[in-house]
Amino acid sequence: MEAITRNVRDIGTADRRALEHVIGRQLGDDQRLVIRVVNVETTPVVPNSTEDGTDALPEWCSVYDGLSDDAVASLEKTILTRADLSRTGE
Repeated sequence: MEAITRNVRDIGTADRRALEHVIGRQLGDDQRLVIRVVNVETTPVVPNSTEDGTDALPEWCSVYDGLSDDAVASLEKTILTRADLSRTGE
């Protein structure tokens, strides 16, 4: 289903108050409201999105999980040494 987009400054006062009540926060004149209605059975799963709608980081962002600070420092030193393209070939 298509999204309905409205500039907040173009919404009448009574409608704006009702929408603010529904979403639980005040809207600013410099904002845009985007509303989309979907059927419960067919709600699409948004990749990399958490239940509260915020974007989750991809799994590869957790490559240092479980490593100590010393292990991370050692790994970083190795990576930076290998990335030094100015060294001469032997």
